[in-house]
Amino acid sequence: MDEITVGKYTVRTDRYYTKEHEWALIRGNKAWIGITDYAQKELGDIVYVDLPSVGQTYESADTIANVESVKNVAPIYSPLSGTVVEVNQQLIDEPHLINESPYDDGWIAVIELSDPMEVEDLMPAQDYAELLVEIIKDEKGESISLELPEEEITPSVEESLEALPEEELPYEEKEK
Repeated sequence: MDEITVGKYTVRTDRYYTKEHEWALIRGNKAWIGITDYAQKELGDIVYVDLPSVGQTYESADTIANVESVKNVAPIYSPLSGTVVEVNQQLIDEPHLINESPYDDGWIAVIELSDPMEVEDLMPAQDYAELLVEIIKDEKGESISLELPEEEITPSVEESLEALPEEELPYEEKEK
């Protein structure tokens, strides 16, 4: 798993990001959604997660969940449009998983994409990492370095679709 290190924050190169610090991991016509390492560290200890309902449809930038920490309550915005097909039930009893593992065990929901081309509106990992450098410089007055992996790996939508087994592809994309 390739990562970009931005000071004390980690950015995974296999997903896309929003300026509001959400991430989307695209697999075919589904997206796993969560918050970034930067977001969870800024929030502090997470004590409650208000999860979306399976079957609920969201537009890009709609509030899909709320995360309550010891500091405040923060809305989580859907990076893409779609219908929730799964939520991370573990977060009900273990909201701290977002702090411990924001990119793995701390995912919030999975949505089935209504418009996969919206991915083009999100930032690849390197762009998000560069945004973090600017945010940290502007808000904290710190100058930090950007540590890139050996080889930049940002998946394209096409690569994500090609990596899926055929049975997981939407009907119109299956080969006949």
